[in-house]
Amino acid sequence: MDKLKKHIYDESNGLHYTLVGDYYIPDLKLPEEKRHIGHYGRLHRDYLKQEQPARYSSLLLIGELWTYLADLNEQVEERLDLIIEQMKAAEGVTEELKAQNQLEWVGRMNNIHNRAEEIIKSELIYI
Repeated sequence: MDKLKKHIYDESNGLHYTLVGDYYIPDLKLPEEKRHIGHYGRLHRDYLKQEQPARYSSLLLIGELWTYLADLNEQVEERLDLIIEQMKAAEGVTEELKAQNQLEWVGRMNNIHNRAEEIIKSELIYI
């Protein structure tokens, strides 16, 4: 019987394989990614794992999951800041209110932040 090569390369899919026992296992490596995926990236990753496992696996296998989640986190943070600023302007939550009545300002800002976060979650995270 012919001895099998320890490493092979498949030109049809561009993958390298290593012989492990009787099977060739693809040599898959995740790209070195230094970007932070953040809170919203982790939320979306967990959502993908539970609700869209095929999409999650596909992004993971092609090495784009981390980049996708980091990009999404940046988009969410920018959108969240924009929504909060728009809500503050619409509801009259100003620095003057903060100077006059800090407790009311904190309560209104928490309310605005929570509503903005719910909008973000329904539009960008859980889709």
